[in-house]
Amino acid sequence: MRGATRLKWAAMAAVVAVAAAGCGGGGGSGGGGGASGIMSASWADPQNPLEPANTNEVQGGKVLDMILRGLKKYDPKTGKAENWIADSITTGDSQNFTIKLKSGWTFSNGEKITADSFINAWNYAALVTNKQINAPFFGYIDGYDKVHPASGSPAAKKLSGLKKVSDLEFTVRLSQKFSTWPDTLGYSAFYPLPTAFFTDHAGWLAKPVGDGPYKVDSYTRGTGMNLLKWDGYTGSDKARNGGVSLRVYTDTDTAYTDLLAGNLDLADDVPASQLKNVKRDLSGRYINQPAGIIQTIAFPLYDKNWNGASAGKLRQGISMAINRAQITQQIFHGTRTPATDWTSPVLGSSGGYKQGLCGAPCTYDASKAKKLIQEAGGLPGGKMTIAYNADSGSHKTWVDAVCNSINNVLGSDNACVGSPVGTFADFRSRITDKRIGGPFRAGWQMDYPLIQDFLQPLYYTGASSNDSGYSSREFDRLVNEANARTNASDAVSTFQDAEKLLAKDMPAIPLWYQNGSAGYSSRLSNVSLNAFSVPVYYAIKVS
Repeated sequence: MRGATRLKWAAMAAVVAVAAAGCGGGGGSGGGGGASGIMSASWADPQNPLEPANTNEVQGGKVLDMILRGLKKYDPKTGKAENWIADSITTGDSQNFTIKLKSGWTFSNGEKITADSFINAWNYAALVTNKQINAPFFGYIDGYDKVHPASGSPAAKKLSGLKKVSDLEFTVRLSQKFSTWPDTLGYSAFYPLPTAFFTDHAGWLAKPVGDGPYKVDSYTRGTGMNLLKWDGYTGSDKARNGGVSLRVYTDTDTAYTDLLAGNLDLADDVPASQLKNVKRDLSGRYINQPAGIIQTIAFPLYDKNWNGASAGKLRQGISMAINRAQITQQIFHGTRTPATDWTSPVLGSSGGYKQGLCGAPCTYDASKAKKLIQEAGGLPGGKMTIAYNADSGSHKTWVDAVCNSINNVLGSDNACVGSPVGTFADFRSRITDKRIGGPFRAGWQMDYPLIQDFLQPLYYTGASSNDSGYSSREFDRLVNEANARTNASDAVSTFQDAEKLLAKDMPAIPLWYQNGSAGYSSRLSNVSLNAFSVPVYYAIKVS
């Protein structure tokens, strides 16, 4: 998810300004205004090519959500799941689902969207030999264990739980009850794919064909991507502009400088160093709003240094050594709130957020923190690093502040130091490949407003974004039990029971809930961020 989020990770890693010629258009001009006007926006290269089931971070997710549409779509303001290509999704037992599609939907190459567009895409995503990061999202569909075994070759190539009824109808059988499963289907992993994806895979990756409001016009890695409005799009969320020129930056301060100079229209990650000036600089063209994002520090539990008998106590002690209130106040100027659990306040109490659920392990207590760390045998080798992607200046600022807090507690100048990795893509690849040698910056941007989305993708054994390698039979049992609940309040309560285990084991330290922020030029109007903190690109008007 995106977050773990799309699933997807809340990278918020924007990006060194490229030459204006790199993406077409001079400065922020974009070649005119009105419905044909093209805006320029900051961006970072995705970790992987833009396969829906192989993208679980924010930058790739932004593009997928512009060029593709699925069974569900999340309301930009509330995040609520709404039927989109799905005409109906019904069930009598929360385990067997019938999905009927609306007619008239096509991909931009003219191919009709049918039940096969989804069935083929989901089978591809789940098959272990295709090595898709988001494969676990299909883990509840019958037959997943055959197409995606824990080891060895697959015994089948198609999910037995998917059955085509007609061109506009198919059924899905899950391996257990999952009452909120339909609400997950707006996530990009579940998007449909055209025949060209399978017959000319390399060609599709070079220039993806989708069914959303925009079409990919060109993409040069390290430079940017041009997207143009697709006039044939039939959805009600048609683009109100001519397109988006996504420009790769390797530094958020440079993107912000380009915005102020009129060389960029939209920057959706205002650097921490500019937060004290942004309201004055942009004269009302600044957005700061709560979003479904949490920032954390994750531990490589596959490393024996961080997974010994006393490691849970050690991780709790490190968490208690972080003065969240001071850091959010001094560095982030009201754009972050100290976290007291592993979800987000945007869920509300009915959605699963419960203030203080983490308890003492997420409360700054210098003496208790030092005592716990000492009782656990101290930091491995007497020192710890926190890895982060260096293409966002904001990360260095807060990582240094977190380390300073830990160092002050331990009475050392260098017990904790930051460990920068050049780019977001390289950083994520090192994490995925388990090449990170210590704790690392992590985060989660929700894919849909359910507590399940903040817990299962990140902490369930073998889940798509479980980068720490955390595994707890009791946690997994509670998650499965919560998913099977048909009463929403019962499900939330059971998920919260699972969350309490995280306070004990601390596979990741909750730091703060993050607001969405963006600044934009005077050329743009009707600019907003959705509930996931991503600009609602299709709604923006260009003058």
